[in-house]
Amino acid sequence: MKTLDIIGEKREDTGKKNAKSLRRDGRVPCILYGGKEQTFFSAEEKSFKNLVYTPDLIEVRLKIEGKEIGAVMQDIQFHPVSDRILHIDFIELIEGKKITVDLPVRLAGNSAGVMEGGQLIQKMRRLRVKALADDIPEFLEVKIDDLVIGTSIKVEDIEVENLEFMDSPNVVIVRVKAPRELKDLEPEVLEEELEEGEEGAEGEEGEEGAEGAEGSESGDGKPKEEGGDGKPKGEGGDQKGGGQKGGGGDSK
Repeated sequence: MKTLDIIGEKREDTGKKNAKSLRRDGRVPCILYGGKEQTFFSAEEKSFKNLVYTPDLIEVRLKIEGKEIGAVMQDIQFHPVSDRILHIDFIELIEGKKITVDLPVRLAGNSAGVMEGGQLIQKMRRLRVKALADDIPEFLEVKIDDLVIGTSIKVEDIEVENLEFMDSPNVVIVRVKAPRELKDLEPEVLEEELEEGEEGAEGEEGEEGAEGAEGSESGDGKPKEEGGDGKPKGEGGDQKGGGQKGGGGDSK
């Protein structure tokens, strides 16, 4: 890990009034724990610039009243409006004792899925790990060369010697998302999509034509003639079986 020296002054008064007074003077109230006892101290706000505004994990060498103590930042609080630092928690580094920290994630390589038009989405930028201070790297490198469209890398896919991952194994670190809109596809793929759509439309028209032809036939497969009952009508009126009238009267 990278190192940073910070000079602090021990503080006896740990109340809110004292904390506000320190902030007005450009100092940040802090606490150091994890060792035999807690230590309350303060340091100049500007001395935390290279610690807070960086994604890297940094070992801090706290120099308080002639003592030098190794530590890492565990938690930080900011003012909701001004964004100034309100308070910082540090955990002491003790030889042979494991600590839990948030390790930065860095992606390495070029994703095959991105080169095919996919969108790379990094879900986790830090992973919580537990390990001895000497075994904790500055960052966690995740290789994405084999990441294709529709696939992801989860916590369970990462193995680093002497590191214990505290996040759930199913947590997704990074994934490649398929493009949503058709216009994002390559020209050849877009052409194939359009051709398939035209073929589908032609097939539907052919089916509708066949159904129309079937509807014009009667039940026995023969076409119906005008008249509604399937029988031909004679000219001049209906034919009745048994009595057909002649043109000049009854014939005897």
